[in-house]
Amino acid sequence: MADNATKYVFVTGGVLSGLGKGITAASIGNLLKARGLKVNLQKCDPYLNVDAGILNPREHGECFVTKDGAETDLDLGHYERFVDEEMTSSSSLMSGRVLKKLIEDERAGKFEGDDVQIIPHLTGAIQDWIAEAGNGFDVHIVEIGGTVGDYESLSFIEAIREMGIKVGLDNCLYVHVVYLPYLSASQETKTKPAQNSVRDLRGLGITPDILVCRSELPASQAAINKLSLFSGVAVDSIAPLPNAKSIYGVPLTLEEVGIADVITKKLGFKSPKPDLSDWRQVVKKATTSYDKKLKIGFVAKYMDNTDTYMSVFEALRSAAWHNSVNIQIDWIDASKFDEPGADISTAIKDYDGIVVPGGFGQRGLEGKIKAAQYALQNKKPYLGLCLGLQMAVIAAARNAGLKDANTFELDNDGKNLVIITMDGQKEKLMTGGTMRLGNYDCKVQTGSLAYKVYGTTDIVERHRHRGECNNKYRDQYEAWGIKATGLNPENNLVEIIEGLNHPFFLASQFHPEFKSRPNRPHPMFNGFIEVMLDK
Repeated sequence: MADNATKYVFVTGGVLSGLGKGITAASIGNLLKARGLKVNLQKCDPYLNVDAGILNPREHGECFVTKDGAETDLDLGHYERFVDEEMTSSSSLMSGRVLKKLIEDERAGKFEGDDVQIIPHLTGAIQDWIAEAGNGFDVHIVEIGGTVGDYESLSFIEAIREMGIKVGLDNCLYVHVVYLPYLSASQETKTKPAQNSVRDLRGLGITPDILVCRSELPASQAAINKLSLFSGVAVDSIAPLPNAKSIYGVPLTLEEVGIADVITKKLGFKSPKPDLSDWRQVVKKATTSYDKKLKIGFVAKYMDNTDTYMSVFEALRSAAWHNSVNIQIDWIDASKFDEPGADISTAIKDYDGIVVPGGFGQRGLEGKIKAAQYALQNKKPYLGLCLGLQMAVIAAARNAGLKDANTFELDNDGKNLVIITMDGQKEKLMTGGTMRLGNYDCKVQTGSLAYKVYGTTDIVERHRHRGECNNKYRDQYEAWGIKATGLNPENNLVEIIEGLNHPFFLASQFHPEFKSRPNRPHPMFNGFIEVMLDK
């Protein structure tokens, strides 16, 4: 089943959700890679969905897309940013994906009449997915979604318990992330919830090797000693992890308490002194207060969960750090300006630049179009991402007098649909995993703003959309004040548009935020920040 050359680190969580298992897993990957090990990561999510493509972004945050087109949980974005490696579809596993394959195999007679059961068939299938994803790596880090005790997580917990036996306990290690609440009334950190979580995990057959203890305030050594006594985990294998100024500081915190050395020793690796100098620079930049400050208006519709646009925010911050400037990102509810006559100018006129991110559905579209219209007319720096490009094309057409220019999402029978459904997508509007997904080539026009930003004519970017620019209108773009300066060489689809005689009006059909890194900002975001500083 498993490649014994690969070692496994399993990350589970307890007490409550949202503790930061993904950041913990990514941080461990960061530290092991800094020691010269070849590292991969995987998220096992207990939801019965096949993938994250149609999960509600308000509840679950952004849908992160891998280079091979998998629609995944946002934790894969953390993985990529922390280890600077591109994940693939094998790094995302949801219960629905395993169950779908299991049922298909049963229907095809592959079990030869055997009863199909949770154990060993489902747990064995999970182990096969994990082993396949980890094949060829020194260390494969597997995060189990949810918390210990959740009914839907039990199959995954049992699978990794069995896997420890199959590959040998010297070849795997269990990290459990817990929470230490602080009671201000008694001024003490309580370890009982963490103790109970460890007890629950042990009751399922897994004894954690390492505890990562999240807390609002630093936990005392007495609290750590007490947790060690009642959990059976050695003191030097317990990592206090209080709230940090930046998530990128977590690897350094774990390094300071020696957790990476505990992991490498347990797994039998030599542990040379890691080179974390570049990462320390990232953390320094991320936590520095700069003299300059930019205000960015973020015109969107999901106002109640910042995770919905996690990668966009991180890309903006990365570019800001690179340019030694602080940024203030203010939400502007696009849906408030959907009605005819609603004026968005007052809401956005005082910002240094405007960002219109991706999205789906009708709500907020008219507001986003108005934001793009204002940016075009008033030379306001504008960055459009996916839907932000489509709204920008409509805005340019309407500014030029084509008042009924529209998108299929607002009026599928409209006369002047400058944005249409892609060929092959018309019957798939309510199905998952069917859009234009993953990496596609783009040819950038020399001499354009896009070329100035990228410094090359050949780029590859990630996509997630089913709408496209209607090529029937492309010969009118320059009359509208825009130009298509990036095209897909295979199917002639518009990938990038920019404003004419504008300091920075740049929009892409792809999602550049997915390829941004904290130590290497994406060119489009970097160019956006630079022009706002120079104006």
